[in-house]
Amino acid sequence: MSAPIAVIDTGICNLRSVTKALEAVGARPAVVRTPAELDGSGAEGLVLPGVGALRDCVLSLRTSGLDATVREWIRLDRPFLGVCLGMQALFDESEEGDVKGLGVIAGRVVRFRLPPPFKVPHMGWNTVRFRQLANPLREGLTDEGESFYFVHSYHCVPADRGLVLAECDYGAPFVAAIGRGQLFATQFHPEKSQAKGLRIYRNFAATAAQPV
Repeated sequence: MSAPIAVIDTGICNLRSVTKALEAVGARPAVVRTPAELDGSGAEGLVLPGVGALRDCVLSLRTSGLDATVREWIRLDRPFLGVCLGMQALFDESEEGDVKGLGVIAGRVVRFRLPPPFKVPHMGWNTVRFRQLANPLREGLTDEGESFYFVHSYHCVPADRGLVLAECDYGAPFVAAIGRGQLFATQFHPEKSQAKGLRIYRNFAATAAQPV
């Protein structure tokens, strides 16, 4: 039986798309808004999605107390997946309004600075190249040439390049995903990326279902 997976509702995330994607791969998603709801969910995996402004995402986490919960979950190396803003929120700081993030990952979130004809936001399908070949999140995906859907004006710059799980090119290479232990995060939206995106959620659900 698949493990239950909690999905954090920050009030600015595409919950329906994410929960439907998890259901499509056989997972059992449970939406949570407080640490108590997460504790009561019995979840073995935790997903932090997000769209819109990073400041609102981080403020929601701090107001609910889930900021500390996310830090502790990751510290214990429990399966965690951040998506788009959910990836950016993990970093120390962002240029988007000089926002302080959760400080889980050392590094910054910076705005694209690109010459014409590149437009900001970076929006649409783009090719992702996986760098951590043994990472369970890329199981069943090729090392080069997988396409995923992006919508973002900012990208993450980790202090430790060893965290880079995948890269993408848009004017220049940028970090498309990070991985460390059972911490995974993607700048792209797997729930908008058709079969390949569902494979990401399937791989994450399989990781969460592994016995401790």
